[in-house]
Amino acid sequence: MTIKRVLLLLLLWMWLLHPCSTEMLFRWTPDLKPKSFVGHALGSDGKVLHRQKRGWMWNQFFLLEEYTGSDYQYVGKLHSDQDKGDGSLKYILSGDGAGTLFIIDEKTGDIHATRRIDREEKAFYTLRAQAINRKTLRPVEPESEFVIKIHDINDNEPTFPEEIYTASVPEMSVVGTSVVQVTATDADDPSYGNSARVIYSILQGQPYFSVEPETGIIRTALPNMNRENREQYQVVIQAKDMGGQMGGLSGTTTVNITLTDVNDNPPRFPQNTIHLRISESSPIGTAIGSVKATDADTGKNAEVEYRIIDGDGTDMFDIVTQKDTQEGIITVRKPLDYETRRLYTLKVEAENTHVDPRFYYLGPFKDTTIVKISVEDVDEPPVFSRSSYLFEVHEDIELGTIIGTVMARDPDSASSSIRFSLDRHTDLDRIFNIHSGNGSIYTSKPLDREISQWHNLSVIAAEINNPKDTTRVPVYVRILDVNDNAPQFAVFYDTFVCENARAGQLIQTISAVDKDDPLGGQKFFFSLAAVNPNFTVQDNEDNTARILTRRNGFSRHEISTYLLPVVISDNDYPIQSSTGTLTIRVCACDSRGNMQSCNAEALLLPAGLSTGALIAILLCIVILLVIVVLFAALKRQRKKEPLILSKEDIRDNIVSYNDEGGGEEDTQAFDIGTLRNPAAIEDKKLRRDIIPETLFVPRRTPSAPDNTDVRDFINQRLKEHDTDPSAPPYDSLATYAYEGNDSIAESLSSLESGTTEGDQNYDYLREWGPRFNKLAEMYGGGESDKDAS
Repeated sequence: MTIKRVLLLLLLWMWLLHPCSTEMLFRWTPDLKPKSFVGHALGSDGKVLHRQKRGWMWNQFFLLEEYTGSDYQYVGKLHSDQDKGDGSLKYILSGDGAGTLFIIDEKTGDIHATRRIDREEKAFYTLRAQAINRKTLRPVEPESEFVIKIHDINDNEPTFPEEIYTASVPEMSVVGTSVVQVTATDADDPSYGNSARVIYSILQGQPYFSVEPETGIIRTALPNMNRENREQYQVVIQAKDMGGQMGGLSGTTTVNITLTDVNDNPPRFPQNTIHLRISESSPIGTAIGSVKATDADTGKNAEVEYRIIDGDGTDMFDIVTQKDTQEGIITVRKPLDYETRRLYTLKVEAENTHVDPRFYYLGPFKDTTIVKISVEDVDEPPVFSRSSYLFEVHEDIELGTIIGTVMARDPDSASSSIRFSLDRHTDLDRIFNIHSGNGSIYTSKPLDREISQWHNLSVIAAEINNPKDTTRVPVYVRILDVNDNAPQFAVFYDTFVCENARAGQLIQTISAVDKDDPLGGQKFFFSLAAVNPNFTVQDNEDNTARILTRRNGFSRHEISTYLLPVVISDNDYPIQSSTGTLTIRVCACDSRGNMQSCNAEALLLPAGLSTGALIAILLCIVILLVIVVLFAALKRQRKKEPLILSKEDIRDNIVSYNDEGGGEEDTQAFDIGTLRNPAAIEDKKLRRDIIPETLFVPRRTPSAPDNTDVRDFINQRLKEHDTDPSAPPYDSLATYAYEGNDSIAESLSSLESGTTEGDQNYDYLREWGPRFNKLAEMYGGGESDKDAS
């Protein structure tokens, strides 16, 4: 039976059962007249419906995907009632895939698919068919459209979007707690059969978890799953199409499930009793040790707070919780003493800081332990009876007097003897000393409160058995005052009395000072050592006194100065007194009592000149004299600039005359005969070692005899220049250019050239530069002449 026949029977059956749905399978051709009736039926309104046989028939074709045959897959057949079977008609196919995917036989109208079709790529194809006359090429039927629908087959398995899922669920969750949902997709047609109907099942992970077949939701399957027992689970989920029936395709995925922690475990101390040790010398804040309660939970569920809740050392120790290590650090709160107490017992509690009310039924989330702390003995340094000592002593005590005693003991159970000493850095003058055995401090030098009122000492106590273990204590010594100083004038008084003074006139007010410091304050008394006819002292009873005149008129011409002894006494015991002498000058004063002059020589000066005018005149005279002296000194000591400008002005060397020497041809050479002929100075020949300028008139000196030795001559001239104010200030013998006898330096003068050896070579003079060219010509040429002869 052909496909066409099957389709026609199917259409007839559908028309008989559903006459109103024939329009879904057939479309009338509007420009063709009906040729015959195939059948009739009643419509919903009772009218008779007529069906005309169309001239051009077409069908909705169906094609299975994934055809695996070797021949082209037959799709269907198009046929026109105009076709007489004589080959006069030609069928043409156009639309989706026409000519490539789908081909049609021009004569028979058979349609074939040229290759395998995948529905997942395209579910249907829309094509157009037309029948034309082969000769005239005119259509015998209008162009009609039809559909080739691809029937799905189960050729795609379900797939998950992720290969591995990660999920978590709190531990101790109830059965059925949702963990995560996984969803698989199937590319097959969900509207055709069960190819895309997916059912989920669990392959691995039972009995801990289950999965809902329709939704893929994974749920817990066991109650009270404990993270502390097992934390990680791996669940494999399968998705199978065809509703899970046999023959369906399947895909799998893996779900890694982690149980998250909840606070379902209380902290627990691993030991009921913990023993710790600490040295008695440990300072406050020292860490003794740590305690730690274990908690099977993690994170904040395992956080613990420690506290001391009981024991006999609650006031001696503290405990601090370390957040990073979750340990309780026990520290010293007060100083420890082995001799006082050797063992302390503490009760320490550890409690969770975050408690979940759902798990109260598991018990209290806290635990306690006993901590015993043993205090260890150490060799402690001596301990003084006081933290500091203050001794007071009068400054007049005798040497060797004990001013006080310091006491110290060994706090250890095995008491050791103590040795005392003074830190000499606190007593550099060694005023005090201490008995090493009993700690008594005594004086070794006299005390003086007026020099030092306080002495700050440092006493060292050391055990005899362990001298390196020492303790220091400050000792303050206050020196008490004794009235051992007499009062004196507070300042130096410059007192004067006017010549025209009247009896009882005040000329000076005096006061006194005393180095002592009595408890009742200072009280001074003033009086004269003897009765004085000229002056008297009047005590003001306020530690001051007034000096008054006892007669009228004083004369500085007769007596210019009076000495007045004044006795000053204090009011302490024993009474101390001293005598101070006032020097009273007699001065000339104006009518208001202002001092004008106190010198006796002023009487001889003209009455018309005042003291200020005389001082101004004397000052002008002094300034003029200084100017004259400076001018004369500058004139005499003006420096002479040598003709030779050298980088180093060395006065102690022989001054060069800037002459290399030219033998007999050099008429400007220095003539030593000038030294012997002082008359040459009269020719007004200027000196050649200084810049020409106006010179002082030279002094005439007697000529020296011809037979005078040069040394004597020079010594004579030196004496003359030492006393000559016009001589230059050169500290040298440059003027005479005399080297003296036995000089180790050889002369370069041409005068001695005759005494040199004839075979001496002077060629090296040409290498010395242009300054020695003349010498090179003279001596080099001479030698050449000599050799030539």
